[in-house]
Amino acid sequence: MQEISGLIQKTVKDLFNVDEQVELTRADEQFGDYATNIALRLGKQLGKNPREVAEAIAPKLKNNIIENAEVAGPGFINLKINSEWLASALKKAAASAPGGVYGTSLTGKGETVVCEFPSPNMAKPFSVGHIRSALQGWSIAQIMRLTGHTVITDNHLGDAGTPFGKWVVGFLTYSSKEQLAKDGINELARIYIAVTTDMKAEKEAGGHEISDQVQAWLQKLEAGDSEAVAYSKQFNQISLDHLHLVMERLNISTEFEYGEAQFVKRGQELADELLKSGVAKESAGAVIVDIEEFGIDTPVMLRKANGTALYATTDLATIEFREKTWHPSKVFIHTGQEQAFYFRQLKALAQKAGYPDTINHLWHGLVDQVDESGKRAKMSSRKGVIALNDLLDEAEKRAAALTDDGTPEDAKAIALGAIKFADFMADRKKGTLFDWETLFNVQGFSGPAVQYAAVRINSILQKAGSESAEPSGDYDWSAEHELLLELTAFPGLINELAQNYELHKLAAYLYQLARTLNRYYEKTPILKAPEHERTNRLLLLGLTKQVFATGLDVLGITVPNKM
Repeated sequence: MQEISGLIQKTVKDLFNVDEQVELTRADEQFGDYATNIALRLGKQLGKNPREVAEAIAPKLKNNIIENAEVAGPGFINLKINSEWLASALKKAAASAPGGVYGTSLTGKGETVVCEFPSPNMAKPFSVGHIRSALQGWSIAQIMRLTGHTVITDNHLGDAGTPFGKWVVGFLTYSSKEQLAKDGINELARIYIAVTTDMKAEKEAGGHEISDQVQAWLQKLEAGDSEAVAYSKQFNQISLDHLHLVMERLNISTEFEYGEAQFVKRGQELADELLKSGVAKESAGAVIVDIEEFGIDTPVMLRKANGTALYATTDLATIEFREKTWHPSKVFIHTGQEQAFYFRQLKALAQKAGYPDTINHLWHGLVDQVDESGKRAKMSSRKGVIALNDLLDEAEKRAAALTDDGTPEDAKAIALGAIKFADFMADRKKGTLFDWETLFNVQGFSGPAVQYAAVRINSILQKAGSESAEPSGDYDWSAEHELLLELTAFPGLINELAQNYELHKLAAYLYQLARTLNRYYEKTPILKAPEHERTNRLLLLGLTKQVFATGLDVLGITVPNKM
């Protein structure tokens, strides 16, 4: 596409003596392969009729690359590209790809990025509500690796703050060592909910005894009290064991797990330093930082009036640690939309404290499901599965129906493929929908549909016995034209995603590639084709296989052996 854009740019320069960037978009296939609005922009710039500008440009574009250029509407130019040139360009791009993996680039070489995910609070089981942070975070890390960035992954655990105090009070009030040993994370969740309910009722009644107990345990922990530290280690280990089990089932991992608790002490020191420098100030016994100059009227609180730390306290120390340790150009943080305002505050706080503006908060919408009445509703324990382990169990049962000749590992791959792909089907800002009726539909927009296309390619290549033969000459590639267009778009898409982080576009691309491949199969014999046709077609299928594998890997999805 860059070469085609360059040809059009040169033509514009020759005709109008203007240097103008040329943008190409995929056209409706009945009109051509690509379209450009360059004439519309030039017409406005030069004070000319855009259609007349287009009619001057179009005839000059026809060559061995552009077979045809036609003017449409008020000044669009539709382009038809030569199939043999597309095949040749695709072969060159694949051969020159870094590491031999088509779609990779070195656009981010020399830059370090930190990807923070899934970063749950440790107070309750890993739920469906956490899944978007986990999956989106993993995929951004994969995209960054494909574009040459050095990637650091950190599971920034919520292992400090109010949840700890609630755990201790709840354990002492409602639980025992025996119950904790028996039910683990579920028991911690039960006592956390119980204390939260008690605190709410107490506040409504005008009391604060339970709340004071919770805060007292937080103060003990920050002071290094041995009993508080022992509770913290015990409870956090139970949560970590559960978290690691779920992450293993999701096939995601991180290199580091620097939790909030590690940064409490340094965060408190930073609060003192900012007080001393005048960046922070005291307000009713608390420590706050005004950030009005960033357009935010609500100040950031760095320390409560009782002396304990908050999220901002530990987050500021985390920012300092990452800057000194890794020097990242970007830090990607994945949470729900409800935390968007806090991260605006944190970005402002970091800059006011003298740190680079590296935070990229990629917030996401809710996880919904279709309820009993057929309407879209927030997924909850009252309306369906909420614990992620339960969701995965149910998905694996349903996936087994698609693997008559497969293995349990194939069923797990299909189950994860269905769940993960569903997360990426919609723009992350608009939320996602878990609908069991469509999740495993191999004929529709779903993970299994894309996986099936990849499995089908693998089967054909296995039967052929080879996918690496050199292409045979005297082949016009016209039967493969649409497939070639899809494949040539892949590297550009990966580079685009490394800039805009819109991973739903990759899901849409992979599904469109699967549909294009299915149409190709319907019209074009492969294994039974004459030798020179068979060789070229197998070569192209080999590259298509790689694109499916790379694209699905970005989404954390594997290709099963059989479906």
